[in-house]
Amino acid sequence: MRLVRQIMGLPISLDLPRGEVDAAEQAFAWLHEVDRRFSPFRDHSEVARFDPAGPHSAEMGEILELCRTYERLTGGAFRARLPGRGFDPSGVVKGWAAQRAADLLRAAGVAEFCLNAGGDVIATGRTWSVGIRHPDQPMAVCAVLAVRDLAVATSGSYERGEHIIDGRTGLPARELVSLTVVTADLTTADAVSTAAFALGRDGIAWAAAQPGCLVHAIDAGRRVHRSPALADLLVPPGTMAS
Repeated sequence: MRLVRQIMGLPISLDLPRGEVDAAEQAFAWLHEVDRRFSPFRDHSEVARFDPAGPHSAEMGEILELCRTYERLTGGAFRARLPGRGFDPSGVVKGWAAQRAADLLRAAGVAEFCLNAGGDVIATGRTWSVGIRHPDQPMAVCAVLAVRDLAVATSGSYERGEHIIDGRTGLPARELVSLTVVTADLTTADAVSTAAFALGRDGIAWAAAQPGCLVHAIDAGRRVHRSPALADLLVPPGTMAS
């Protein structure tokens, strides 16, 4: 069974081989709540009303800590607050929220599922095939990964244009066109992929050095870079994982 909802302005799909609909609806309800509370595009959201001095909800505290961590780790290339712009933690919220949704599914006893939040994926309980979109061919993939109990997140400029800003310069990050991170949880995968993209070419090695992270990246010259260990997950052309 595959369920799809439009949340956060993007399609979020959930594949459930055993059809646990009630648990799925709980996960979608959480994602709707995140959209309501943490969207920078909703006038009365916690993000739109953000005051650095607080008070903050517990969930906002988690988001702020993620933003501070990756700003520090990237020397300011990743920033949730850019000069002349309001607070926007979108670079970490989607992965954080989807990981929490996956945790809700597991707590409800769902052993096998694949949650895809606009291309950021958590695959659990069995081996799933996860494609990395080709940056120049919207209907093609440049690689397919066979993943189990892993998360995959991709940051790129091909879907939403130059929306990732290098916080050190205030300019769009243009040295990469795609950077994918594979690791154990989607909170980390999403934050690391966004932060690494903001770093540019230096972000490839930086992301690969983060604990437990494997990287597949394509630079602006269309050269492919990937962690050697990622070869163990690559599906050979003409074959597919289950």
